[in-house]
Amino acid sequence: MTSTDTPLVRVLEPDGRFAPSADAERFLPLIDALTDAELEQFYRDMVVIRAIDTQATNLQRQGQLALWPPSRGQEAAQVGSARAARAQDTIFPSYREHAVTRIRGVDPVDIIKLMRGVSHGGWDPTDPKNGNTRIYTLVLGSQTLHAAGYGMALAFDGRSGTGDPERDEAVVVYYGDGASSQGDVHEAMVFAASYDAPVLFFLQNNHWAISVPVETQSRVPLVQRSAGYGIPSVRVDGNDVLASYAVSRALLEEARAGGGPRAIEAVTYRMGAHTTSDDPTKYRRAEEEQHWGGLDPIQRMRAFLLGRGAAESFFAEVEAEAADAAEDLRARTVTLQPPSRERVFQNIYSEPHPLVDEQRAWFDDYEASFEGGAR
Repeated sequence: MTSTDTPLVRVLEPDGRFAPSADAERFLPLIDALTDAELEQFYRDMVVIRAIDTQATNLQRQGQLALWPPSRGQEAAQVGSARAARAQDTIFPSYREHAVTRIRGVDPVDIIKLMRGVSHGGWDPTDPKNGNTRIYTLVLGSQTLHAAGYGMALAFDGRSGTGDPERDEAVVVYYGDGASSQGDVHEAMVFAASYDAPVLFFLQNNHWAISVPVETQSRVPLVQRSAGYGIPSVRVDGNDVLASYAVSRALLEEARAGGGPRAIEAVTYRMGAHTTSDDPTKYRRAEEEQHWGGLDPIQRMRAFLLGRGAAESFFAEVEAEAADAAEDLRARTVTLQPPSRERVFQNIYSEPHPLVDEQRAWFDDYEASFEGGAR
């Protein structure tokens, strides 16, 4: 089966017209229930996070960060799925889910701290203000095992499938097309399917695992990988924020209600580099980038809102908010200070550990070796 033979759920055409695909029919009631304010919030989320993402990329180029993984082009997949989750759900991101984490309450500067090298993890996942969001995972695919284990615990503890949608919980785990080739991902699906864990596996297929195209990784659409484990799976247009929202909402409700794991392949595109240490011009054609530039998720939603009569003042307000958010990120980034000496050795293990004690002693000796033992 080729990718063109696999159904792709779409609600908005690239030009913003509301033209649901045949496979979108069962999800339309969820879209019909959205208010004007909620539709506008989707657009606001995407525009603001793109401005933050662009600013962070610039900060790295100017020496303020060690690394930055851009998310440009993937805003609709992230915003739609994040807005579909309930407050009690737990989120396991990879390392590019900037829109997801912001929607859940994580301060973008906490991501900056991680990429600047002044924090081990960025934020406290147990702090309620961070919306049950686990920290970024740089080891490809390992977060899917964490998510599966957490989802299994929810099922064992009776925190899903109770019949009370206001109390039932689920898990959303994000990973990319490259990570989908990792053994961890497949092991996670085996366990989630075996134990009916309420986990939504959300694959962002951005077409490139650094420099390796998705066609090299798989001879069939990636959605078939999760389906092969008996997990109901849906392929969605990841540049359509409404489709991303509706499909995620529906599948999360099924998982939360005790239906077991679900999976989504969101077909999108990484407009920027894999990270700021990457040069995509070495392996991507300009024609491909231009094609996907014409499928920009933000422009698609803007055209849809304009067709519904959204005022120009709304778009101007959003642009101003995005500019303020980007400037705030810059102002707070350049004032970040290195962590204290003792902070470096904290939060490595949950209990005191001899290896950390050894490293601390080595560091003490190293500092003492300088004249005056200055620290």
